[in-house]
Amino acid sequence: MALNRHGGSCSPDLLKTILCILALCLSGYILGPPLYWHTMEGLAAINRPSSYLSCLPCNCDCSSEPILSIPLGLINTSFTDCAKRDPEDTEDSERNLSELFSEELKLKEAEALESQRRADMALLETKKVSSQYQKEADKCNSGMETCEEAREKAEAVLLGQKKLSAMWELRARQKGWKA
Repeated sequence: MALNRHGGSCSPDLLKTILCILALCLSGYILGPPLYWHTMEGLAAINRPSSYLSCLPCNCDCSSEPILSIPLGLINTSFTDCAKRDPEDTEDSERNLSELFSEELKLKEAEALESQRRADMALLETKKVSSQYQKEADKCNSGMETCEEAREKAEAVLLGQKKLSAMWELRARQKGWKA
């Protein structure tokens, strides 16, 4: 491999080309996915039927009679009054809504009281069981103390018996007894 006049193994033009390709790949890697998703959303919006873009029909109880069919002298105001609220209906609906809210609050309160009652019963039961376990533990501790005292007494008696036995054996040996 021959070195060029700059002391490197690559020409500056080749190095610039490689860096440009690397920059293009990096920018494609970074910008590619967002551009892809924006393009797909745009295509999906174009392919969507126009019914998706139109508004939903109003739920109005307006009279369906055209204005032209009404005799002269009578003016059809149902179209202009359609969007107005009736005060009586509003008052009734507010009263019904407040009644529903109060009923819901009463139900929630009853549910909370029932839940509190169950929690209190569970707590009482837990206290009873805990008390029983504590009594059993106290009995067990008392029995362990009694057993420990009896073991200590038995050890003391055994030690005394060993000393007495050793003394009698020593006396017997002194008198000429052979084992």
